Amino acid sequence: MIKSSAAIVWFFLLAGFAAAQNGPASLARIAAAQLEDAHVALTQAEGARDRVAALTQTIQAYEAGLNALREGLRRAAVRETAIAREFDSESERVSQLLGVLLNIQSNSGPLLLLHPAGPLGTARSGMIVTDMTPAFQKQAAELRTKLEEVALLRALQESAAGSLEDGLSGVQLARTRLSQAVSERTELPVRYLSDPLEVRRLIDSTETLDGFASGLSEIDIGEEIALETQTFTDAAGTLALPVSGTLLRRFNESDAAGIRRPGLLIATRPLALVTTPWAATIRYRGPLLDYGNVMILEPQANTLLVLTGLDQVYGEVGQVVPPDSAVGLMGGVETGANTFLLSAANGTGSEQTETLYIEIRVDGKPVDPTKWFTETKE
Repeated sequence: MIKSSAAIVWFFLLAGFAAAQNGPASLARIAAAQLEDAHVALTQAEGARDRVAALTQTIQAYEAGLNALREGLRRAAVRETAIAREFDSESERVSQLLGVLLNIQSNSGPLLLLHPAGPLGTARSGMIVTDMTPAFQKQAAELRTKLEEVALLRALQESAAGSLEDGLSGVQLARTRLSQAVSERTELPVRYLSDPLEVRRLIDSTETLDGFASGLSEIDIGEEIALETQTFTDAAGTLALPVSGTLLRRFNESDAAGIRRPGLLIATRPLALVTTPWAATIRYRGPLLDYGNVMILEPQANTLLVLTGLDQVYGEVGQVVPPDSAVGLMGGVETGANTFLLSAANGTGSEQTETLYIEIRVDGKPVDPTKWFTETKE
């Protein structure tokens, strides 16, 4: 949890840093504000009427803050490296500049008498030095600004550690409370009670995700519950991805082994929250073949949203969940502060170790999901 004194130091630091480099400073300020807001939201979520929704938003706020912090630190490291390279490439010029500045005296009268050309040479040299001094002072000011910027960049990275520790512990606490809140939730509408034997027979008779999803779409689940006046199809192109991450592969794009899959592959951080972008009925949740935990949602009649690769799944088959509801968490182990800072500074992206696979199937056939999600539209 972000302590007020740490937050004050953080913002004081960034106020001076903003003049040096708006990019990292702006992102770091956003990150600090988001993490502070997430901490407040976590406290308020306990008394919220819809605790599940409040905790879901809290986790998303933490994830957004941590993402902004990572990007700010990455840009700070890039900027520091760029300045270091400038110093290396101009080290000789900088040394000469420092030498000249050290030899310019505020009262140089006695030294001017030593000019070998006599009084005329002395006068001329005095004019030359007078003309050059502003240029030297300008270069010195630029050098001083860059040195101060490096110091602030390093201080920014060091001060991020405390906020990072608080953010990581806060989001973990929010995840734990969300799991408890979901297990206690009873007010969601239910379309039907699943026949476990029928689903089990379907699992046993299929060898692929395609076969299971196609068979599941043919099982009649009774009358639909209308929750949205707009349809899932109408919302195409406006929806957020179910998870915060990076698009690895598009629809039917081959992987390193030449295998093509009719869906999207998203790289995510460990324990990332997965939500449904639209109100939907849970048609299936649980392990399936070698896909890990699978969540299959029905956002409208004859349309399935398939999510595979989750570690934890929330809800019960037949429940109708509202939009932006938490449906699970990705697997993996949350990185510690040191690993987080190292990967952020290096810009390696190695913290995105988990993958979520997304399919959308209409009338039993897979279609390109990219037209539904704003982050994947070209």
